[in-house]
Amino acid sequence: MDQDLFEKGLAQRKATLGADYVEKNLAAADDFTKPFQEAMTAWCWGFGWGDEVIDAKTRSMMNLAMIGALGKMTEWEIHCKGAINNGVTKDEIRAIIHVVGIYCGVPQALECFRVAKKVIDGHGAPA
Repeated sequence: MDQDLFEKGLAQRKATLGADYVEKNLAAADDFTKPFQEAMTAWCWGFGWGDEVIDAKTRSMMNLAMIGALGKMTEWEIHCKGAINNGVTKDEIRAIIHVVGIYCGVPQALECFRVAKKVIDGHGAPA
């Protein structure tokens, strides 16, 4: 594993998802899951999020659209919180969900709205 890429990814992962959340995930990793946690941190967060071509807010918006399209609602909730941390507003989250509804169907948009409401009510998001 590239330690520099891991460290870069760890910093970005903590900035988006929150240091407590990330540290809990890493601390809970065992011999079975630790290699994946490390690889994901280096690859997804270090390589994928680590360049400066696309800002973190835009990446968060892209993630919400893609993860919403996949219907992975546990990850969508985590990334919805992260998107708010990266400056995505309530209105922007609504617009993203509209796109999910157009391309993936109303039931999936409804799932995104349910989770977004829970996150926004508990986390707060700028209008």
